[in-house]
Amino acid sequence: MKSQSVVTELRRKIFTQIAKVAYESENVASDIEAIPYLITPDEVPKYRESIYRERQIASERVRLAMGLSLRPANKPVHITAGISRTTIAEKYYEPPLMQVIPSACDKCHDNEYVVSDQCRNCVAHACIKACPRGAISIVNGKSFIDQSKCIKCGKCKASCPYDAIAHHVRPCADACGVKAISSDEYGRARIDVDKCVACGQCMSACPFGAIADKSQIFQLIQAIKQGDEVVAAVAPAIIGQFGVNVTPGKMKSALLALGFKDVYEVAVGADVGCIAEAHHYVNQVATGNLPFLFTSCCPAWAVLVKKYFPDLADEVSEELTPMVATARSIKVNRPNARVVFIGPCAAKKLEASRTTVRSYVDFVITFEELAGMFDAKGIVLEEMEELPVNIQATGAGRGYACAGGVSHAIESCINEYFPGTPVKIQHAEGLADCRKILTLAKNGKLNGYMIEGMGCPGGCVAGVGTIIPPEKAKIAVDNTVKQSAASVPPKEMEDLAEKLSKMD
Repeated sequence: MKSQSVVTELRRKIFTQIAKVAYESENVASDIEAIPYLITPDEVPKYRESIYRERQIASERVRLAMGLSLRPANKPVHITAGISRTTIAEKYYEPPLMQVIPSACDKCHDNEYVVSDQCRNCVAHACIKACPRGAISIVNGKSFIDQSKCIKCGKCKASCPYDAIAHHVRPCADACGVKAISSDEYGRARIDVDKCVACGQCMSACPFGAIADKSQIFQLIQAIKQGDEVVAAVAPAIIGQFGVNVTPGKMKSALLALGFKDVYEVAVGADVGCIAEAHHYVNQVATGNLPFLFTSCCPAWAVLVKKYFPDLADEVSEELTPMVATARSIKVNRPNARVVFIGPCAAKKLEASRTTVRSYVDFVITFEELAGMFDAKGIVLEEMEELPVNIQATGAGRGYACAGGVSHAIESCINEYFPGTPVKIQHAEGLADCRKILTLAKNGKLNGYMIEGMGCPGGCVAGVGTIIPPEKAKIAVDNTVKQSAASVPPKEMEDLAEKLSKMD
């Protein structure tokens, strides 16, 4: 399981060390203190200009991985301050979910046009002619942009025949589809928690690894160690994440080796959801009783609607998300089970903790965090025993992992159970495109449509907790969908959907 970048490799090292402490330590506070020195053991820095900064950043990552918030920069706070609150066998969460590590942020320029060394001081001086504010002059034989006059229009860049003008943007801010990232008084990135929907795209975009979310792996392992009936509910996006040779049977074997008691397929919950939403569309939207249907499986999309388009919030489907439907179905048969959702999404950590709809999910971890747990226990997945797996999900449910898969699954159910019913679909991926679709819907341009929104471009396979590139993950999921024994769930699952929705 190779990491996609040095940044993800560093994150994984932190998760591995936290998991080791959780599984093995008899002196948690002391061993937590040692982790930054395990990450940077030598006197020569590997990633920053000094070992002291590297260890400072690692210390903050350790706190986030324990579920704690960052330390204030202007007060003497110990790395393990508050750790007694997190050394428990219950879900622990201190808001906000996403945080910028100040010592890791490189204070990237945000929306700035700069002349590079490619400038040839050409005779035409098209950049000077194009600038409407006279912000460009020739200095030392090169074009120079006076930032105090520049209005960021980009006309100079568009006019340069040598592409010698660069547009610098803060990567995290550029990735944020809701414009929740600005600069603080020191030029570091700052996340406006009132605007943030916890999609985590900023975390993926930052090349310095300065943004991270909070983890629950330590608390999960405590629950496993004390003998609780901890079961895994695995999202369909897991296909291919841990290697092409890691079959569902080997994955089950590896999860049992970590201490899980059983493994369930969340795609079954997706099957429950897609048939329920098919009935919803046919009975309510196609008849004109409701203007449109917003699918609800992506928590970032659902929060986006409620935060930015509150007058449309009632149109978000009230059907259970795959995670919640699966957790509830597990609890029906195993009321004492502790359900752990394992998936690609950071925002699911908030969905599992919401108070408006009880999720029945006890912990949420990402594939990336799960990889750290495997590393901590020295588990090599390719070498694990091939165990029998009870495959129940259909191609429809498994397809939820890719953008467009949710609406396609619902449409397939409609075609199967309500043949002849016309279906109109729009789907958006990435929060910026989601906002455009919602604006169209608000203006009455999409009446009669089923509208699928995915916070991550590409869908769940591009979630911030994934391990492999989205394009490879999509191929793996598509192959699994094609190989599924059934393409759509049986109509009888509507009864199960109704039963689960009535659980308090």
